[in-house]
Formats: sequence, C-alpha cells, structure tokens
Amino acid sequence: MNKTFTLLFYAKKSKMLLNGMAPIYLRITIDSMRTEFTVKRNVDPEKWDGRTQKAIGNTEDIRSLNAYLKTVEQQVYDAHHLMMKDREEITAASLRARMIGKEEKVRMLVPIIQDHNKKVKQLVGNEFSPNTLKRYETSLRHTIEFLKWKFNTSDIDIRKVDHAFITEYEFFLRSVRKCNNNSAVKYIRNFGKVIRICVANGWLNKNPFANYKSHVREVERVFLNEEELQAMSEKEFSIERISQVRDIFLFCCYTGLAYIDVKQLTPNHINFGIDGEKWIFINRQKTDTRSNIPLLPMAESLINKYKNHPQCVNEGRVFPVLSNQKMNSYLKEIADACGIKKELTFHIARHTFATTVTLTNGVSIESVSKMLGHKNIRTTQHYAKILDKKVSEDMKLLREKFKLKNLDEEIRLTKTF
Repeated sequence: MNKTFTLLFYAKKSKMLLNGMAPIYLRITIDSMRTEFTVKRNVDPEKWDGRTQKAIGNTEDIRSLNAYLKTVEQQVYDAHHLMMKDREEITAASLRARMIGKEEKVRMLVPIIQDHNKKVKQLVGNEFSPNTLKRYETSLRHTIEFLKWKFNTSDIDIRKVDHAFITEYEFFLRSVRKCNNNSAVKYIRNFGKVIRICVANGWLNKNPFANYKSHVREVERVFLNEEELQAMSEKEFSIERISQVRDIFLFCCYTGLAYIDVKQLTPNHINFGIDGEKWIFINRQKTDTRSNIPLLPMAESLINKYKNHPQCVNEGRVFPVLSNQKMNSYLKEIADACGIKKELTFHIARHTFATTVTLTNGVSIESVSKMLGHKNIRTTQHYAKILDKKVSEDMKLLREKFKLKNLDEEIRLTKTF
C-alpha cells in the first residue's frame, strides 16, 4: 500500500540558544504519523525562509548550510528507498532511527587545528619548545583570517580543503599577510602537518598537498669575524647588566649554544670528557639532539666569573640570563659601543662559533656538526659555504702545489738541456 511521505526543515524557535540562533529540525511525516530530530545545525531565525526551507543569503556559511540540508534530505530519501527495497516496515520512527544511525559526522577545520595545538601545548618542555607552540598558534590565526578573507566564513568542512585551497592560502600569506618566502613556506608546512593527521585518520580521501611544492630559500647567516669578536672581548662596560649580556653572548660564541640552551645550562651539564678536560653535555631543546662541546679557555673563564653570582647560586644556573628580547636589545647597544655595524641578535653567537671560531680554524665539519647538535650535516654545510677565508686558504695551498709542480718541471727541463 502506498504511504504518504513528506519532509520539513524548520527553525525551532522554542529552543533558541543564548547566542540568538535557533536549531534546525527535520520533521518526517508518514501516513499522518510524524517524528523529528535535530540536524545539528543552527541558524539565525531572521535568515530562515520557512517557505523554501532554506537559509537566506550568499555568504559561504549560508551556502554551506543549505548544501548540508540538501545532503541530509537526500540521505533520508536514500534510506527510505533502501527500506522499501529490503521490504522493511516503514514508519516515521523507523526511518528516523535509520537516519540517526547512519548520520555522517562533519569535521570542521578550525577545531582540528585547535585540538592539535592543545596537544602541542601539553607537550611543551617535553617534545616541543615554547617557540614551536607559538608558531602553531600563529598559523591558526593566519588560517582563520584566510577563511574570512577568501570564503567569508569562520570555519570550513575539512573535505573542502583541496589543492586550490592550499595555493590560495599561500597567496594570502604572501600578499595579504606580507610574509617572506621562508615564513610563508613554514606556515604552509605547519598547516600540512594537520592535513596529514586528517588523511591518516581517514577524514580526507586524498592528500591535497600531493602535487604541491615549496622551497625554503637559503638565508645569508650573519656572524662576527675575528676582529669584531676581539673588539667585543676587550671592550669595558660600566653598566653591569650590559657587561653580563656581552659575557653570555661571548660564551655562546665559544660554545655554539643557542639562547634557550644557555639559559637552562646548569653546573650538572659540565663534566670531564674523554680527554680529561671539561666539556658541556647537553640535549638541545629545539631538536632534543645531544651536544657534547669541549670548553675552550675563554668559555671556561666566563663560567668561573659567574659561579658565585647570587642569581646563579639561587637558581642553580651557570649564567644570569635575561629574556631573549632584553638580550637582543642590549646587544644592539653593545654593537654600537664596539663599532660593529652588523644587526646583532643572540643567535649570531651560534653562527660565529660555527664559522669564525671552528671552521675557519680548521675544525672538521663533522666535529662542528656534532657540537652544534645538527641532525643533518647539510645544515652545517651552509656555514662552510660562506667562509671566503677558508676558500682563500684552500686555494692558497693549491697554488703552492702548482708552484712546486712547475718548479720541479723547470728543474727537470734544465737538467735535460
């Protein structure tokens, strides 16, 4: 026997939410018997057209909502068709039960990123550094701004993230956010990590990054040469705080430690090495790789200078390290006082260790890589590329070999005649 079968979407104003939105319900009526259930979407009652059973407007949010309602409607008809095919008893209640059991969960992009960042935050100090968390949080803000800029929406179904989405996002970062190449690439890579999680969980059928390529451009690394290092070492400062910053910076020039690692350096990190001399044994916070660094005389004297400093004694630290922002601010004053024209930041100390202190003085690139805690020697090779002095010395040796070879040839020819 044929049965009457109707569907009706409506905004249920009797269950208005505190934000002024009303939940959308679907009413199923079969042979005058009806049931209803929420489709788990909300709408502004002022933007709901009861006659057409759709939201009114042209924004991405509205279009997405209406498309979702059409999908739900089709799912009901599909379920009804299957029940007829299987000769099941069809009632409003049985069709509702079938629908609720088969409802597909829609996953939105922003909550997925937020959940990822929440987990990163919980692992700060263990697997991640505070700066890593900060980068992921900035990436989230950029993503939200991009959704507003491109789609005029606050969120989007993860299934709508495709190759075009990625390329448009990159364009947004470069044009609207004015990110340089390397910053844009890093933010896209952060976003890519979240997408890989979605693919691994089966929330995406394919990876939208499959045919996407980006490249980090090599940045010229600034470092102090031997004369600048000497000028900073010999300069006298009347202000104790500036003198301390200079000393800690110099210590990192002679050890290669990054800011966060020297800040966390304790006497327990300093022990006798295989040669009977004092070494630093520490895991880099950024990569959690081991750095074993023999102490040069200059570095050891700076440690001794601060071993009785009240702050160091109270905190169990080797040096009284200020915030990175303050250290960089004082370094600018130090550079001016020493006649150094380069824009000094604390990380330049690490570059100086790799170049002026070690590679220039003949330390092998393998040893430098190990002391810096690099996971890949290619990272260390970037320093070797910029050492004109090392290139000059290598070519000087080659010239001497050619001179000797030519001299031997001249002697041989003289004896022949």
